[in-house]
Amino acid sequence: MNHPYFKRGALCAVLTLWSACAFALDPLSYARYDQVKTRALQLDLKADFDKKILSGFAVLSLDWLDPAARTLDLDTRALSIAKIEASRRGGGWTSVPYTLDPLDAKKGQALHITLPRQSDKVRIWYHTAPSAPALQWLTPAQTLSGKRPFMFSQSETIDARSWIPLQDTPAVRFTYTARIDAPQGLRVVMSADNDRGGIGLGGWRFKMPQPIPSYLLAIAIGELRARRLGPRSAVYAEPKRIAAAAYELADTEKMIKAAEALYGPYRWGRYDLLVLPPSFPIGGMENPRLTFVTPTMIAGDRSLVDLIAHELAHSWSGNLVTNASWKHWWLNEGFTEYVTMRIIEAIYGPEFATMNLQLQQEEALASLDTIAPARQALLTRDPDTSDEHYTDQELAYPKGAWLLRTLEQRVGRKVFDPFLRGWFDQHAFQSVTTAQFVDYLHTHLLAAHPEAMSEAELDEWLYGPGIPASAVRAVSPRLTALAAARDAWLAGTLPTAGLNKPKWSAAEWMKFLNDVDGKAGPAQLKELDDAFGLGKTTNNEVAFRFYRAAIDAGYRDIRAPLEAFLMSVGRQKFVVPLYAALRKQPEDRAWAEALYQKARPHYHPETQASVDKEMAKR
Repeated sequence: MNHPYFKRGALCAVLTLWSACAFALDPLSYARYDQVKTRALQLDLKADFDKKILSGFAVLSLDWLDPAARTLDLDTRALSIAKIEASRRGGGWTSVPYTLDPLDAKKGQALHITLPRQSDKVRIWYHTAPSAPALQWLTPAQTLSGKRPFMFSQSETIDARSWIPLQDTPAVRFTYTARIDAPQGLRVVMSADNDRGGIGLGGWRFKMPQPIPSYLLAIAIGELRARRLGPRSAVYAEPKRIAAAAYELADTEKMIKAAEALYGPYRWGRYDLLVLPPSFPIGGMENPRLTFVTPTMIAGDRSLVDLIAHELAHSWSGNLVTNASWKHWWLNEGFTEYVTMRIIEAIYGPEFATMNLQLQQEEALASLDTIAPARQALLTRDPDTSDEHYTDQELAYPKGAWLLRTLEQRVGRKVFDPFLRGWFDQHAFQSVTTAQFVDYLHTHLLAAHPEAMSEAELDEWLYGPGIPASAVRAVSPRLTALAAARDAWLAGTLPTAGLNKPKWSAAEWMKFLNDVDGKAGPAQLKELDDAFGLGKTTNNEVAFRFYRAAIDAGYRDIRAPLEAFLMSVGRQKFVVPLYAALRKQPEDRAWAEALYQKARPHYHPETQASVDKEMAKR
């Protein structure tokens, strides 16, 4: 396994062996899906906002693969099990014994259900814990209206088990139905068919006819309104945010059509979006039929729509073709990032796409200084037995996309586009490994175009640190022109009033602020703020970079807007680096720690854990 170089046949043979192991042994799941797999899930739950729990039952429909198996092993985390029943041949249910293993801090608890025979269905009565990591229960004060509470889920990667007992691994796909009871006046939405005209009488009902992995199970409950975007798309948001959300997302149907033109029909029926409260910890979550997105993408000028293109792209890479385990994360995110740029280019033009691509690549290269070399690979050669062998998740986005773009550049889009569409078509609704992609790559591209990439270079992309020297960097003429203005401004030969001409795009501001971070002094940052109001911008990507540069420069006049930002935004991408930057400065550390104590209750548990870890550093 540790040989530095494999010839094609040996490489594929070894990868195929790893592929088989990945399907049998997801190290982050207790499930024995080599013996039995979940085919369908039925949920019947009630939301109790006072107790902050979901309670009811889950029915798992099963396909038995091993004739000798009589035990169903499921993943759980802090679930209270009341009873478990198995279906009888003549109809009805019978109680069956079960045991729960001791809690593992990382994986939760294994639930072992002992069956007298291979029952078609198992019904589990349970309730969640108030501290379930997948669920955030917001008080009315934490919402826009301040009147009604709100709850939302975040199941990726292995937190679905904290609100449903199931085989919590991307290797298992199933359909699902649900009935959810919620307080009157609150709407329930899920990653399934949503009835925009429903009122919840008798419970809110959902159906997901396409098979999905557990991490794509999603639910939200709150004071929500819906606004039509197109013939197969709509947006849900809190009443005070619905108009701004609908404006920002107006190009959704254009994006769907652009993606379909490249990679084939959209196979999920509808593409709706839910704009969540600010505490949502990530930019977006690609839940099928209902993408969850952060309100931080609402800039008022549609300048951050690449986030929506990214989540839509997951409808092909990730949702349709899914990594079989989290070791192969790059198959989800690297492919999605490549597709994102193609969608952006199709709608907004090559110049806009190239600016965003250059910015992404520069930030990826800059991040290498903070990532251990062994974690800079797309995946390791280690057997998939522990997530300790997994590589850096954030780098997988740009590096995986860069690999695909390199192949595209060498064979041309007339060859590469059908190749990539074929990957999606041939593996639709399947969970896959890197071994399968490598085999597909050799068979459907490199066999006819061996000059496109050697085995040694492919090996470097997959298993080597950093970005291979053979990678071609994107170069935007507009960003190149901006560099001269940046240098002159830093040197003091160009006054601040001479910047932003012609008016810069959000990508240009992000590039400029990245470049001057650590080089501009507090007086220059103050001039920049006074001239362009960067501390008050509604573009959160620009605001984040300005605040980071201001902190690093010791420009403390921005404390008031920075405090407002950190009190109202819970996206980890912004929050964690800003607290980290503040704690590096002795003059800012105490202020940052006091601010965090005020802000912490507003953050998602995932964000709290990340900032807690940062605050614990000395």
